[in-house]
Amino acid sequence: MVTAYYALLGAIAAERIFELRLSRRNARRALGHGGIEVGAAHFRWMQLLHASFLVCCALEVSLFHRAFDPRVGIPMLALMVAAQALRYWAIATLGPRWNVRVIAQPGLPVVTGGPYRWVRHPNYLAVVIEGVAIPLVHGAWLTALVFSALNAWLLRVRIAVEERALVEHCAFDERLGDRPLIVPLRGAR
Repeated sequence: MVTAYYALLGAIAAERIFELRLSRRNARRALGHGGIEVGAAHFRWMQLLHASFLVCCALEVSLFHRAFDPRVGIPMLALMVAAQALRYWAIATLGPRWNVRVIAQPGLPVVTGGPYRWVRHPNYLAVVIEGVAIPLVHGAWLTALVFSALNAWLLRVRIAVEERALVEHCAFDERLGDRPLIVPLRGAR
């Protein structure tokens, strides 16, 4: 099962590389159309944390001989797939406006369709779920715990920066301000 888990981590890494390429293309387009990037300082820390995440999953399983427990691993795999679906729904909904950086395009209102009907930050919800589910597929509970704690701290900073930029440039409060942050506790508007 360890080999299958490493293959899963490799597939996720390949997916992240694809997403980074898509993000770079979208960022160039946004900046070329008057987009304003904010939050570059915290972005370096996000890059470091997310780049080390999959490596830490593999190392914990290998170094601490974590066993695959199907009672936990299979539900976590299903949760990971659901989080992937949510993230790609958010990416598809944003289209060329999606990227991993915070780039506001003045004059363009925020997107309110797709998963944004229910939460302001569905992509971050997917990342939170993946931060728990991916390690726990193969018992890497320490990685799940440490990544989740560090990611929560970074997301507090990231969401504040992003929402400030969107309020200033994209009518965020008027269009999404009434929605839950990342947990859909109430129905669509």
